[in-house]
Amino acid sequence: MSPITDSELLEALLPVAVAAGREAHAIYLRGNAAVEYKADSSPVTAADRAAEAVILESLARIAADVPVVAEESCAAGHVPAVGAMFFLVDPLDGTKEFIARRGDFTVNIALIRSGAPVLGVVYAPVGGMLYAGDTQQRRAFRCAQPAEPRCAAAGARQALRVRAAPQAGLTAVVSRSHATPDTESYLGGYPVRERVSVGSSLKFCLVAAGEADLYPRLGPTMEWDTAAGHAVLAAAGGQVLAPDGEPLRYGKPGFRNSFFVAGGPFPLLPMAA
Repeated sequence: MSPITDSELLEALLPVAVAAGREAHAIYLRGNAAVEYKADSSPVTAADRAAEAVILESLARIAADVPVVAEESCAAGHVPAVGAMFFLVDPLDGTKEFIARRGDFTVNIALIRSGAPVLGVVYAPVGGMLYAGDTQQRRAFRCAQPAEPRCAAAGARQALRVRAAPQAGLTAVVSRSHATPDTESYLGGYPVRERVSVGSSLKFCLVAAGEADLYPRLGPTMEWDTAAGHAVLAAAGGQVLAPDGEPLRYGKPGFRNSFFVAGGPFPLLPMAA
């Protein structure tokens, strides 16, 4: 049997993200998810674990030979050895948004190859929107995909492309739960016209869709927080840079990210890690 292509793999990942999102969405609708706290003091709910179980079971069928680095498994001490290619999975990015019932949470699956994200899928159950990107083909799209199981069919795919910097000023997306004075200081170097607060990897997706221009993160993140959104943005013509001005890389010690800035096709200012 011929090896699966990246395009085929991306198509296979789409229903996996949706299935996981539906598990999380069902728990969200019930509104009674108990909150626990991991060793790093970050919250976790039954929705995180249920969504991850769906993803892990599916990836074991689709690409059994590719290691999977998943947030909740890693928190439980199950950290696989990785080589040039591996998956990064955040089954519920924006757990704080989930708990606060703001709806800005996403399911994230990314394929990493040689330190770079090459495929990414981001699904927002509450908004019913599915985002995907293939960086090798430079193809990114989104489509409506309701979380309700009875609404099985996805909507038409809309191609995503970053926009040139608007003359009237930039739109910056900032974290609802992790805004800092350093972020505001960094944004002061740009002609920012508008700030939009949104949770989870949707910030990458807004830039990819040409609905925002800039997303700086001057605080700690994990690689599974960013990889899928990074892939969507890069496939749409955007960039995600580390403090040294080079593209953000993956497979780092502990799967921890430095600071980064994501944006469209214009020069991005350096930042201090």
